[in-house]
Amino acid sequence: MMMNIPDPNAVFPNEYKTSCFIKNVVTAPNISVGDYTYYDDAVDPTGFERNNVLFNYPEFGDHLVIGKFCQIASGTKFIMGPANHRISSATTYPFNVFGGAWTENTPPHMAQLPRKGDTIIGSDVWVGRESIIMPGVKIGDGAIIAAYSVVVKDVPAYTVFGGNPARFIKERFDAELKDLLLRYQWWNLEPEKLVEILPVLCDPDLEKLRRFLRDRLTDCQNGGRLTVLRQFLCACRVQSI
Repeated sequence: MMMNIPDPNAVFPNEYKTSCFIKNVVTAPNISVGDYTYYDDAVDPTGFERNNVLFNYPEFGDHLVIGKFCQIASGTKFIMGPANHRISSATTYPFNVFGGAWTENTPPHMAQLPRKGDTIIGSDVWVGRESIIMPGVKIGDGAIIAAYSVVVKDVPAYTVFGGNPARFIKERFDAELKDLLLRYQWWNLEPEKLVEILPVLCDPDLEKLRRFLRDRLTDCQNGGRLTVLRQFLCACRVQSI
């Protein structure tokens, strides 16, 4: 039986048209977004790249990489590397961008900018309303960023950060459950398989989730061992011929 699963290639997943799957509206070559990640905005959700990714000049060389199933609230801003000013000289003023003699007498600007590297957001990350993600930040899978936060440093997986600057608030789960989730990576399941596990994935009974993940990962491990054994036996047969 065919399942009515939201289409990851649709711009709007439902009739409200306030949330859009943003991989389908970004065009910059240095922005990569995974399936089902959405941006929510009652005014202009499809304007994510224009309104929410600021100072993005692909020739600068940095990238914005956002994983699958992320939830990005209205007003969130991603600041890209070219927003920086040089800080190694006496002045931070960008004389070169205003033309004329200022441009002619200012050393090359781009080469002097601090480079923070790529900004990478994992999968199943919830970024609260009006948050700002600074250049080069890495946010791990399953993390939560509180509303109105300014994220200036890396955020580990399955933690909650908030504030200006954003600071650690709490772990979402204990170490074992966090490890199980990171190993299972539900966001990489086939859509039909994901539908099957939604009842346990969305259940607040974390012990039920723990048991489920243990069983699934054990099954995968045993299946992998059987595959290796089959390959070994096939190789033995070939050598004996």
